[in-house]
Amino acid sequence: MSVIEATAEYEALAAEELVAQIAEAAAKGSVCLTSSFQTEDMVALHMVRRHLPEVPVIFLETGYHFAEVIAYRDRMAAEWGLKLVNAMPATTVKEFEGQFGKLHIVQPTACCQARKVEPLMRSLEPYDWWFTGLRREQSPTRAGLKKVEDHKTPTGKHLKKVSVLADWDWARVTAYAEREGIPQLDLYSRGYTSIGCEPCTAIPEAGADARSGRWGGKKLECGIHTFSEKS
Repeated sequence: MSVIEATAEYEALAAEELVAQIAEAAAKGSVCLTSSFQTEDMVALHMVRRHLPEVPVIFLETGYHFAEVIAYRDRMAAEWGLKLVNAMPATTVKEFEGQFGKLHIVQPTACCQARKVEPLMRSLEPYDWWFTGLRREQSPTRAGLKKVEDHKTPTGKHLKKVSVLADWDWARVTAYAEREGIPQLDLYSRGYTSIGCEPCTAIPEAGADARSGRWGGKKLECGIHTFSEKS
C-alpha cells in the first residue's frame, strides 16, 4: 500500500476504529501518548487505554505549570492508575533562570525549546507510535493535520504520530468527556481554552481561536509539533 493510500485509509476511520487498528498492529511497548491533561488529551487517552491500559503517558514537566494542572495530573494518574512519565528539562527552573533570566518573556521560543521540545524528543526515542489529542480546529497552524503522520526526531528516529481526534470539534470532545465521566480541569470554568505554562497562558478574547491566549498572541505553537520533522 502506498503512503497516499495508507493516509486515505486512516483518514476514513473514526477515532475509536483508528485506535483499535493501531493498537492491534503496534508491537507491545512501542506506543506512547503525550498529554498536557487538557480535555482533548484525556479523551484520546481514554480511548487508547481501552486497548492499551499500560500505555506510557508523557507529561512535559516544565516547572512553570499552573498548580491546578499539576493537581489534576496527580489526581487522574492516581484514579486511572496511569503509567506517568514526567519528561524533565536538563535544569530546574532556578538553575535555568539563573543562567538565562526570564527567558519565557524575552525569548519564549527558546524557552519552549529547552523546557518542552528537547525533553519530549528525548522521551519519544523508545517508541514507534505517538498518540496525541491534537485537533485541526484548535488553530490555523493545525488546520492541515493528518490523523497519522510520519515524523522524525532530531536524532533521526522515525515514528508515526497519531492524532485520533484530528477531525473533532470542541463540542464533540466535551460531549465524549461528559458521557464517559471524565472530569475537566477547573481552569476551563475560569475562561481558559488552551492551557500551557502559567506565565505564557491567558484567557483569550471572546470569539478568538482557542490558542490565541498563548504566549501573549505572539505565536501559536511551542514547537513540539513543528520541530519534529515530517518525513
